[in-house]
Amino acid sequence: MILHDVRVHPSKDNLAREDQLAWKIAAVAADKVAVDKDVTEMIVNRIIDNAAVAIAAINRHSAVSARGMALGHVRKDGATVFGVASGKRVSPEYAAWANGAAVRELDMHDTFLAADYSHPGDNIPPILAVAQTMGKSGRDLLHGIATGYEVHINLVRAISLHKHKIDHITHLCPGQAAGIGTLLRLPTETIYQAVQQAVHVSVTTRQSRKGEISSWKAYAPAHAGKLAVEAVDRVMRGEGAPSPIYEGEDSVIAWVLDGKDAHYQVPLPAPGEAKRAILSSFTKEHSAEYQSQALIDLAFRMREKILDVEQVEKIVIHTSHHTHAVIGTGANDPQKMDPKASRETLDHSIMYIFAVALQDGRWHHVDSYAPKRAARADTVRLWHKIETSEDAEWERRYLSTDPDELAFGGRVEISLSDGTTLVDEMAVANAHPLGASPFKRPDYINKFRTLTDGVISAREADRFLEVAQNLPRLKAEELHLLNIALPAGALAVGKPGIF
Repeated sequence: MILHDVRVHPSKDNLAREDQLAWKIAAVAADKVAVDKDVTEMIVNRIIDNAAVAIAAINRHSAVSARGMALGHVRKDGATVFGVASGKRVSPEYAAWANGAAVRELDMHDTFLAADYSHPGDNIPPILAVAQTMGKSGRDLLHGIATGYEVHINLVRAISLHKHKIDHITHLCPGQAAGIGTLLRLPTETIYQAVQQAVHVSVTTRQSRKGEISSWKAYAPAHAGKLAVEAVDRVMRGEGAPSPIYEGEDSVIAWVLDGKDAHYQVPLPAPGEAKRAILSSFTKEHSAEYQSQALIDLAFRMREKILDVEQVEKIVIHTSHHTHAVIGTGANDPQKMDPKASRETLDHSIMYIFAVALQDGRWHHVDSYAPKRAARADTVRLWHKIETSEDAEWERRYLSTDPDELAFGGRVEISLSDGTTLVDEMAVANAHPLGASPFKRPDYINKFRTLTDGVISAREADRFLEVAQNLPRLKAEELHLLNIALPAGALAVGKPGIF
């Protein structure tokens, strides 16, 4: 890996393209390196994972609305839409929109956390949509997805967006554009312009994940995918982009991020170096914000020592700044304590999540968020006894560059009415690569079957899993098989719009 210095330059410096971060990203995307076998295996895992969570959410409101918009843009030689029979295709930017929203709706696919936050599996829908539309093979798709993950994850390693209340799609969109560039084997110059356009149009605020969280949380990465497809389309036609997008004196860094004195070091593969960043990411076993994964598993473990949850007087979760400030009491969001809050808000409330996990000893992507479940009087009582506290050691471990120290959990103290206190801690979720039971291919398949059970036929599930696991050998005319159709009449139809 090469660490690239990135800082703001006045226009008079006339910074050479080859010295700009966007160009260096484009050079990585244009580098024709092989995809390692273990990376190929993980890409297949994540395609299965994305499909699982998308189908589980297929008739939820956000997915229904996005699908309805996509079906207003039918294109004979276009891309497939989850839930819809593969014979009906749509324009690729709208397939990216519909499939991206379905994948993101349940907040249950993969994650990477460093200087910023990300769900790098969001790279897959737009790259796949373009691959289907442009007649690319499974091997081409592998190369594109490997690049999307590489660019996205390395931006997340180096540049904090959330510190400035900017939503994390500003790192996602250039990753998606770069991945499409690799897929289509575009020259560095073209990818460079696409990356710059992608950054420029994807700067949005974190209000989408604050207060009363709405369906836009699912739409935001789908919107980034749509923007990325459009950006690549424009530059293929000869259009340019604001430049230099990262280092310019009126750039995103200068006026949105750390300002004119900013200095970042962004890691990117050296020429000829394999793209392996996907192996640093990790998926979710439970449908909730990633920082809650280990704490859900910890709640399951601690409940075994509590005879009666009604004996709990207070629970304090000592954890990282992010967990405390984003999904904990440090967010100062009263909605996170509101039994009438939306599902999107509840899955960003560790107080609610820990309470339900402690009571139930299980976590379900539907039942655990049901309005009746959230409104239970005993749950509300327990929920309001929970608070979070930012802990210096857990914050240090959260930011550690040592994978053996990296932690996304916390230490929990439960005070009981008899005067005893239970204390336990967990650094990473069971499903994490360093956890008690790291996810392997059988776990991804089990997750797929569990989440799609009763939604699609067993025959369709078997067919998809066979196709997905044969990805490196899929021909261009077979790539549409990476889709899942619901039985006739099973797809919900939403309200009409303009399209």
